[in-house]
Amino acid sequence: MKKKIVTILLISSLALTACGSNNQVQSSSAPSTQTVEEADTQGTENDISELNAIGDIDVDKNLFDVTITVPADLVGDTTQEELDAKAADSDIHSITLNDDGSATYVMSKSQHKKMMQELADNINSTLSDMVGSEDYPNFTDIKANSDFTNFTVTTTSTELDLTDSISIMGFYMYGGMYAIFNGSDVGNIHVDFVNADSGEIINSADSSDMATDNTEKQ
Repeated sequence: MKKKIVTILLISSLALTACGSNNQVQSSSAPSTQTVEEADTQGTENDISELNAIGDIDVDKNLFDVTITVPADLVGDTTQEELDAKAADSDIHSITLNDDGSATYVMSKSQHKKMMQELADNINSTLSDMVGSEDYPNFTDIKANSDFTNFTVTTTSTELDLTDSISIMGFYMYGGMYAIFNGSDVGNIHVDFVNADSGEIINSADSSDMATDNTEKQ
């Protein structure tokens, strides 16, 4: 799962324009100075960093409006004037650049519902693009439930390779991002990998295990 896809989805769903090179999807070919393992390890660390940043998003559902505060790491370099223009273009009530670099979005509940639908559409589109791609040539199908808490990945593989395993972090990001923007608690996100020929589950993963592992390491 390329590390900037999540940021791109966030930005598109909030009707922001792309933030330059920081939001470009990383090339699938590893730099010649890095081994595949080093590149994948670095990618995983960056994915965890972005997952933590997503966790800092704050959503407050009021009687008439929804307020979303996005941390500075996901806002990027911008000005209040640029945010005002983006708010006007997207019909969002207001976007305020805070002193810490975060941005607070205020929108109606109908606008928030539209944003959530766009976010779901973008996630599903990205899942579709993963199937048979250069990064995931063995994936033949990816299905997710409506709130992105369960993913089923059909693959021609009989066991997961390193790249396939790293994709799990991306599924966790999608599920967590959808829940946070919906103002819901981020519960467990489950991923099953199913062999296309046998129909058997060859691997399963749960995001709740990450919290358990982190607790044990402390």
